[in-house]
Amino acid sequence: MGFRLLGLLLLVVAALSPARASADQKDPRLSGLFDRLKVTESELEARALEADIWRIWGESDDPGAAAMLRRGEAAMQEGDYPGALAVLDALIARQPTFAEAWNKRATLYFLMGDFDSSVADIEKTLELEPRHFGALSGLAQIDLALGRKKAALKVFEAALAIDPHLQGAKAAVETLKKEAEGEPT
Repeated sequence: MGFRLLGLLLLVVAALSPARASADQKDPRLSGLFDRLKVTESELEARALEADIWRIWGESDDPGAAAMLRRGEAAMQEGDYPGALAVLDALIARQPTFAEAWNKRATLYFLMGDFDSSVADIEKTLELEPRHFGALSGLAQIDLALGRKKAALKVFEAALAIDPHLQGAKAAVETLKKEAEGEPT
């Protein structure tokens, strides 16, 4: 009888204990970071906020998934695209709601020149994390590469609405607006 009571007590304590912090795009810390990112006037603070967002996007409650993401990133940086693809495919199969896994594979497809697959993965990333300014910037880069300047301008502007400190997006918007107005760039 004592063991049953102890077991019941442990179940109650577990149920009342705070859950392990979530990670990735569902992490509750992200909302505050995004709010601060929109209003800060400090570029230094903006870089720190962006770094915190990227770090959280790369976290997972599944340590194996987080390790797989790091392995995929490392393989991509080393130019081992087939190896990176194998790892990222396996990671997405393991955790299909992990937005950053989709984003990393989208980046890999972009580097491989497979824009259709990259766009498909960007769309999935944005479905899971609509605030993913990195995925939006990648989509805009694809639009530019395909000569779709009006589409690229809209997507860069959408990224800047989330993170007004994206220097590359700011420069691209300025250039694209000048081109649209017929000004030399």
